[in-house]
Amino acid sequence: MIYRIGKELLFPMPVNVEPDGLLCVGGDLSVDRLLLAYSNGIFPWFSFRDCDEPLWYCPQQRFVIFPDEIHVSHSMRTLMNKGTYDVSIGECFDGVIQGCSEAQGRDKKEGAWLGTEMMEAYKELHRQNLAQSVEVWQGDRLVGGLYGVTIGRCFIGESMFSLVPNASKLALIFLADFMREHGGKMIDCQLETPHLKSMGGKFISYEEYMKILKSE
Repeated sequence: MIYRIGKELLFPMPVNVEPDGLLCVGGDLSVDRLLLAYSNGIFPWFSFRDCDEPLWYCPQQRFVIFPDEIHVSHSMRTLMNKGTYDVSIGECFDGVIQGCSEAQGRDKKEGAWLGTEMMEAYKELHRQNLAQSVEVWQGDRLVGGLYGVTIGRCFIGESMFSLVPNASKLALIFLADFMREHGGKMIDCQLETPHLKSMGGKFISYEEYMKILKSE
Protein backbone atom coordinates (compact mmCIF):
# COMPACT_ATOMS: atom_id res chain seq x y z
CA MET A 1 0.00 0.00 0.00
CA ILE A 2 1.32 3.45 -0.95
CA TYR A 3 0.22 6.18 1.46
CA ARG A 4 -0.24 9.88 0.74
CA ILE A 5 1.04 12.41 3.24
CA GLY A 6 0.22 16.11 3.46
CA LYS A 7 1.56 19.08 5.40
CA GLU A 8 1.49 17.29 8.73
CA LEU A 9 4.94 16.31 9.96
CA LEU A 10 4.46 12.55 10.04
CA PHE A 11 5.09 9.33 8.14
CA PRO A 12 3.10 6.10 8.09
CA MET A 13 4.48 3.06 9.85
CA PRO A 14 6.59 1.07 7.38
CA VAL A 15 4.35 -1.98 7.14
CA ASN A 16 3.01 -3.47 3.92
CA VAL A 17 5.76 -1.62 2.08
CA GLU A 18 5.99 -2.07 -1.69
CA PRO A 19 8.65 -4.60 -2.85
CA ASP A 20 10.88 -1.77 -4.07
CA GLY A 21 10.57 0.00 -0.70
CA LEU A 22 8.14 2.73 -1.78
CA LEU A 23 6.19 3.81 1.31
CA CYS A 24 4.42 7.08 0.57
CA VAL A 25 4.13 10.15 -1.62
CA GLY A 26 3.76 13.83 -0.76
CA GLY A 27 5.05 16.19 1.88
CA ASP A 28 8.09 18.39 1.32
CA LEU A 29 11.88 18.45 1.70
CA SER A 30 12.06 20.63 4.80
CA VAL A 31 14.81 20.01 7.32
CA ASP A 32 12.36 18.79 9.97
CA ARG A 33 10.71 16.34 7.60
CA LEU A 34 14.01 15.00 6.30
CA LEU A 35 15.30 14.44 9.82
CA LEU A 36 12.09 12.67 10.82
CA ALA A 37 12.36 10.50 7.71
CA TYR A 38 16.00 9.50 8.17
CA SER A 39 15.48 8.85 11.87
CA ASN A 40 12.95 6.21 10.86
CA GLY A 41 14.90 4.67 8.01
CA ILE A 42 12.96 6.56 5.32
CA PHE A 43 14.52 8.57 2.49
CA PRO A 44 13.28 10.59 -0.53
CA TRP A 45 14.03 9.41 -4.06
CA PHE A 46 12.19 10.60 -7.15
CA SER A 47 12.75 11.83 -10.69
CA PHE A 48 12.71 15.61 -10.47
CA ARG A 49 11.48 15.93 -14.07
CA ASP A 50 8.66 13.42 -13.74
CA CYS A 51 7.34 13.91 -10.20
CA ASP A 52 5.63 16.97 -8.76
CA GLU A 53 6.11 15.82 -5.16
CA PRO A 54 8.54 13.62 -3.24
CA LEU A 55 8.39 9.83 -3.14
CA TRP A 56 9.56 8.28 0.13
CA TYR A 57 11.18 4.85 0.44
CA CYS A 58 11.75 2.49 3.35
CA PRO A 59 13.20 -0.83 2.09
CA GLN A 60 12.77 -3.71 4.50
CA GLN A 61 16.21 -5.07 3.64
CA ARG A 62 18.97 -2.50 4.07
CA PHE A 63 22.34 -2.58 2.32
CA VAL A 64 24.98 -1.33 4.75
CA ILE A 65 28.69 -1.33 5.47
CA PHE A 66 29.97 -1.58 9.02
CA PRO A 67 33.09 0.61 9.34
CA ASP A 68 35.23 -2.10 10.92
CA GLU A 69 34.27 -4.58 8.20
CA ILE A 70 35.13 -2.53 5.12
CA HIS A 71 37.27 -4.44 2.63
CA VAL A 72 40.22 -2.58 1.14
CA SER A 73 41.68 -4.37 -1.88
CA HIS A 74 45.38 -4.62 -2.60
CA SER A 75 45.00 -2.25 -5.56
CA MET A 76 43.26 0.33 -3.38
CA ARG A 77 45.97 0.09 -0.74
CA THR A 78 48.56 0.64 -3.46
CA LEU A 79 46.67 3.69 -4.70
CA MET A 80 46.39 5.09 -1.18
CA ASN A 81 50.11 4.58 -0.53
CA LYS A 82 51.04 6.52 -3.67
CA GLY A 83 49.65 9.70 -2.18
CA THR A 84 48.24 10.84 -5.52
CA TYR A 85 45.06 12.14 -3.92
CA ASP A 86 44.18 14.07 -0.79
CA VAL A 87 40.95 13.46 1.12
CA SER A 88 39.02 15.89 3.31
CA ILE A 89 35.73 16.02 5.20
CA GLY A 90 33.27 18.87 4.94
CA GLU A 91 35.47 21.26 2.96
CA CYS A 92 33.38 21.42 -0.21
CA PHE A 93 29.87 20.06 0.33
CA ASP A 94 28.37 22.14 -2.49
CA GLY A 95 31.02 20.93 -4.91
CA VAL A 96 30.44 17.29 -3.99
CA ILE A 97 26.68 17.42 -4.36
CA GLN A 98 27.11 19.24 -7.69
CA GLY A 99 29.51 16.54 -8.80
CA CYS A 100 27.08 13.83 -7.74
CA SER A 101 24.38 15.53 -9.81
CA GLU A 102 26.40 16.12 -12.98
CA ALA A 103 29.17 13.48 -13.22
CA GLN A 104 28.92 11.31 -16.33
CA GLY A 105 25.98 13.43 -17.47
CA ARG A 106 23.71 12.06 -14.74
CA ASP A 107 21.51 15.16 -14.67
CA LYS A 108 20.67 14.70 -18.35
CA LYS A 109 19.62 11.07 -18.04
CA GLU A 110 16.08 9.75 -17.72
CA GLY A 111 15.06 9.38 -14.08
CA ALA A 112 17.65 11.82 -12.75
CA TRP A 113 16.77 12.53 -9.13
CA LEU A 114 19.34 15.03 -7.88
CA GLY A 115 17.76 18.25 -9.11
CA THR A 116 17.89 21.79 -7.75
CA GLU A 117 15.20 21.29 -5.08
CA MET A 118 16.86 18.16 -3.72
CA MET A 119 20.33 19.72 -3.74
CA GLU A 120 19.14 22.84 -1.90
CA ALA A 121 17.49 20.67 0.75
CA TYR A 122 20.73 18.83 1.51
CA LYS A 123 22.79 22.01 1.39
CA GLU A 124 20.53 23.35 4.13
CA LEU A 125 21.04 20.15 6.14
CA HIS A 126 24.78 20.68 5.76
CA ARG A 127 24.53 24.30 6.90
CA GLN A 128 22.85 22.98 10.04
CA ASN A 129 25.60 20.36 10.47
CA LEU A 130 23.19 17.51 9.75
CA ALA A 131 24.73 16.37 6.46
CA GLN A 132 28.37 15.90 5.56
CA SER A 133 30.63 15.32 2.59
CA VAL A 134 33.93 13.60 1.90
CA GLU A 135 36.06 15.13 -0.84
CA VAL A 136 38.85 13.63 -2.94
CA TRP A 137 41.33 16.10 -4.42
CA GLN A 138 44.01 15.91 -7.08
CA GLY A 139 45.89 19.06 -6.32
CA ASP A 140 43.27 21.80 -6.24
CA ARG A 141 40.80 19.84 -8.39
CA LEU A 142 37.84 18.06 -6.81
CA VAL A 143 37.87 14.65 -8.52
CA GLY A 144 35.44 12.65 -6.42
CA GLY A 145 33.54 12.34 -3.21
CA LEU A 146 30.35 11.39 -1.44
CA TYR A 147 27.76 13.00 0.80
CA GLY A 148 25.08 11.88 3.21
CA VAL A 149 23.07 12.57 6.33
CA THR A 150 24.37 11.96 9.84
CA ILE A 151 21.97 10.40 12.34
CA GLY A 152 23.58 9.74 15.69
CA ARG A 153 26.61 7.58 15.01
CA CYS A 154 25.37 6.47 11.59
CA PHE A 155 26.01 7.91 8.14
CA ILE A 156 23.20 7.63 5.60
CA GLY A 157 24.95 7.77 2.24
CA GLU A 158 23.09 9.59 -0.51
CA SER A 159 25.37 9.68 -3.54
CA MET A 160 28.99 9.51 -4.68
CA PHE A 161 30.92 10.39 -7.81
CA SER A 162 34.31 9.91 -9.45
CA LEU A 163 36.01 11.89 -12.19
CA VAL A 164 39.08 9.64 -11.95
CA PRO A 165 39.18 5.88 -11.32
CA ASN A 166 38.43 4.77 -7.74
CA ALA A 167 37.93 8.26 -6.26
CA SER A 168 34.56 7.37 -4.72
CA LYS A 169 36.03 4.17 -3.26
CA LEU A 170 38.79 6.23 -1.70
CA ALA A 171 36.21 8.56 -0.17
CA LEU A 172 34.27 5.63 1.27
CA ILE A 173 37.38 4.05 2.78
CA PHE A 174 38.33 7.38 4.36
CA LEU A 175 34.79 7.73 5.76
CA ALA A 176 34.86 4.22 7.22
CA ASP A 177 38.26 4.85 8.83
CA PHE A 178 37.05 8.15 10.28
CA MET A 179 33.91 6.56 11.67
CA ARG A 180 35.82 3.65 13.16
CA GLU A 181 38.18 6.05 14.93
CA HIS A 182 35.30 8.17 16.25
CA GLY A 183 32.81 5.50 17.32
CA GLY A 184 30.71 5.43 14.15
CA LYS A 185 28.50 2.38 13.80
CA MET A 186 27.04 2.03 10.31
CA ILE A 187 27.14 3.38 6.76
CA ASP A 188 23.82 3.02 4.97
CA CYS A 189 24.54 2.51 1.26
CA GLN A 190 20.82 2.54 0.34
CA LEU A 191 21.36 0.61 -2.92
CA GLU A 192 23.42 -2.48 -3.61
CA THR A 193 26.11 -2.10 -6.28
CA PRO A 194 28.87 -4.54 -7.25
CA HIS A 195 31.65 -2.28 -6.01
CA LEU A 196 29.92 -1.59 -2.67
CA LYS A 197 29.35 -5.32 -2.22
CA SER A 198 33.03 -5.97 -2.96
CA MET A 199 33.93 -3.48 -0.22
CA GLY A 200 31.96 -5.31 2.46
CA GLY A 201 28.40 -4.21 1.88
CA LYS A 202 25.70 -6.60 3.06
CA PHE A 203 21.97 -6.72 3.74
CA ILE A 204 20.46 -6.50 7.18
CA SER A 205 16.79 -6.39 8.17
CA TYR A 206 14.95 -3.13 8.77
CA GLU A 207 14.49 -4.18 12.40
CA GLU A 208 18.24 -4.62 12.92
CA TYR A 209 18.89 -1.40 11.03
CA MET A 210 16.62 0.59 13.35
CA LYS A 211 18.19 -0.92 16.46
CA ILE A 212 21.61 0.29 15.29
CA LEU A 213 20.27 3.68 14.17
CA LYS A 214 18.68 4.37 17.55
CA SER A 215 21.47 2.95 19.71
CA GLU A 216 23.74 5.35 21.55
